[in-house]
Amino acid sequence: MKIICVFNQKGGVGKTTTNINLCANLALNGHKVLSIDIDPQGNTTSGLGIDKNKIQYSIYDVLATKTPLKEAIIESELINNFFIVPSNIELAGAEVELINKENRESILKNKIKKLDKEFEYIFIDCPPSLGFLTINALSVADSVLIPIQCEFYALEGVGQLVNTIQLVKKSLNKNLEVEGVILSMYDNRTKLCNEVSNEVSKYFNDKVYKTKIPRNIRLAEAPSFGLPIMLYDDKCKGATAYEKLAKEFLKRQGSDK
Repeated sequence: MKIICVFNQKGGVGKTTTNINLCANLALNGHKVLSIDIDPQGNTTSGLGIDKNKIQYSIYDVLATKTPLKEAIIESELINNFFIVPSNIELAGAEVELINKENRESILKNKIKKLDKEFEYIFIDCPPSLGFLTINALSVADSVLIPIQCEFYALEGVGQLVNTIQLVKKSLNKNLEVEGVILSMYDNRTKLCNEVSNEVSKYFNDKVYKTKIPRNIRLAEAPSFGLPIMLYDDKCKGATAYEKLAKEFLKRQGSDK
């Protein structure tokens, strides 16, 4: 069982889009995948067609009460092997509610331990901030998957992001590594995109995935229909890119089903 955080302190970089579509592709490839939505906005939850008002348990219940993680897992009705722990706005209050709780940065870690390694991959979609929720995710993760948007301000946050990972590694999770870096919203016709790509490659070297995720209207539309891109439009550039990314990801894991 490998646990991967999808994280960037900068918002709007394609984090949730990557989480949904990479998980969906891995599941379609026969791998048993769990996606934990730990963002109060709950975009992974709604992006997979789950009504946030009708869920019995959410990640909030798991973190704030004695609800086991297993109780909050929902099986996807869209794709076999794909399971989700949903989120909703209740989660926004968790940080304040749990401020005095002992070992509060390890709550998620202790809950995941009880899952008996029944999933091959667990992906955690983090909020774009370094608070209680993200710290919980980074404390339990084996690695961090970093989507970076190809724009001018992208590089400003990279140093801060790496410092955050090093800080968590030093104090809470000595085994935390960078899983990889995904360049999102890529347009190779622009000089800026190519410059950002080159700089990110210099910084992260072989951690940068060769597959780049293009700007794609269909990719932006899919979440509003509650569908991963390959179920919304499997012929579009976005669907092709995430299919390639999943194959590249699996190759790096040494796991080609």
